[in-house]
Amino acid sequence: MLRIGVVGYGTGGRHFHAPFIHAAEGCTLAGVLARADKTIAAVQADYPGLPVYPSLEAMIASGAVDAVTITTPPETRRDLVLQAIAAGLHVVADKPFAPDAAGARDLDRAAQAKGVTLGVYQNRRWDSDLQTLKKVIDTGRLGQVWRIHSRMDFDDPATLEAGPTGGLLRDLGSHLVDQMLYLLGPVTSVMAHLDYVQLAKGATDAAFHISMTHASGQHSHVSASKLNHFAQRELRAYGAAGAYLSHSTDVQAQAIFSGKRPVQDLAAWGYEPESHWGTLYSADGAARNPSEPGRYHAYYEAFVRSVLTNGPAPVTAAEGTRTLAVLDAARMSAEKGCSVAVQQEDTYG
Repeated sequence: MLRIGVVGYGTGGRHFHAPFIHAAEGCTLAGVLARADKTIAAVQADYPGLPVYPSLEAMIASGAVDAVTITTPPETRRDLVLQAIAAGLHVVADKPFAPDAAGARDLDRAAQAKGVTLGVYQNRRWDSDLQTLKKVIDTGRLGQVWRIHSRMDFDDPATLEAGPTGGLLRDLGSHLVDQMLYLLGPVTSVMAHLDYVQLAKGATDAAFHISMTHASGQHSHVSASKLNHFAQRELRAYGAAGAYLSHSTDVQAQAIFSGKRPVQDLAAWGYEPESHWGTLYSADGAARNPSEPGRYHAYYEAFVRSVLTNGPAPVTAAEGTRTLAVLDAARMSAEKGCSVAVQQEDTYG
């Protein structure tokens, strides 16, 4: 049984890590790092009797964890990841797991040198709508896929991280770019536009649109916003044999924020309601396509297997680096107003 400690208990740690560690087979939630009285009270209410530590040093010294999930704000994440690696712990790093691709490579090399597993928590590969689209593609129902469009708009200004280490590109952009790399493979060039707002911590990108050319010759187009008073998740895919369209409810997040937990009924967890099934368009007409389940706990089950077998993490540091290289190129593209080639080192290309 892999004992995992959660470092940070904000929205990420409380809603998108702890419940799924608790539900995943092969691991156990072994403790939480929390300092504020209100946060400690939340941990104790959610998991009575679970150890709470005031620092990563204290968690490490306890000897009670084999691995940690680092889900603190981006500006503190890198140093904590390095501290955990130096202590010989396996690490799941929340996205974005480094400030840029160069910093990500440094973390990967540190983990390799210490012989520990470093994984990136790109949980939205396990979204119901994305898993359904992947199955549609893998079963050949679209024929040769030409391009994919992905949009994730939230009416959620309170969660926009402000300032130079925040912004929506590094936040939702990390997810949407990773999803396209997962479906279509490496990206060779990027064209991007960023929309900025002035906040107390400085100019912050609050919306984006990115067009990517993949090494396969396929194209993907992703966009997101948080300040436009509109919420919708849409996936569109076009291929030689048809098209696919879905508008999902972000079913796992909605369930978590309504107080449900996957451990209560794992078999039924993560299915989009039939009213939000996608539609497959082909020469035979339009047909509703049943939803595949979305299961974030599957990430942690795969992470356990990677540690036990010394195999690759479910989302490796190298994959996380590729995503950050695309985001780096996207920011440069937006600044220069032109297409930018994605720079990859040979070991990550």
